[in-house]
Amino acid sequence: MKKLILCAICAICGFTTANAQKFGHVNSQEVIQAMPEFAKARTDIEALTKQYEADLKSMQDELQKKAEAFDKEQATLPDNIKQRRQTELQEMYQKIQQSYQDNQQALAKEQQEKMNAITTKVLDAIKAVGQAGGYIYIMDTTGGIPYISTTLSTDVTSDVKKKLGI
Repeated sequence: MKKLILCAICAICGFTTANAQKFGHVNSQEVIQAMPEFAKARTDIEALTKQYEADLKSMQDELQKKAEAFDKEQATLPDNIKQRRQTELQEMYQKIQQSYQDNQQALAKEQQEKMNAITTKVLDAIKAVGQAGGYIYIMDTTGGIPYISTTLSTDVTSDVKKKLGI
């Protein structure tokens, strides 16, 4: 009889503990897009993109001017000068291509660095909300989770925004 009562007490305690577990979910993409740091990062990347585009445009304009000048005087130039100018035009073209590739890599690196800083800040806020709220875990709904029960899981997106001061 004592074993039966003990088992019943353990079962009730286990049931109570299971019900006391808290699960949460957050839309991190919504949080990130609401952050002022995200808007600033986007503005910075757009400004850098425009700067790179302007630099490439000036290089292309210079190449085009030299190519047009070469086309006009090509017939009157000696072969050695003609050869040197063709080589010069080819080198300018390759320099433009290399600059384009370098700019793309620099943009990607800059964007990744800015997003890593933002993502780290959001993750720290999610962890803080999870610890303060006693959550077992908080799932991110932007990861393509097929189903989250909104009755068994609490949406902590607004709590994370508050933690970030948004």
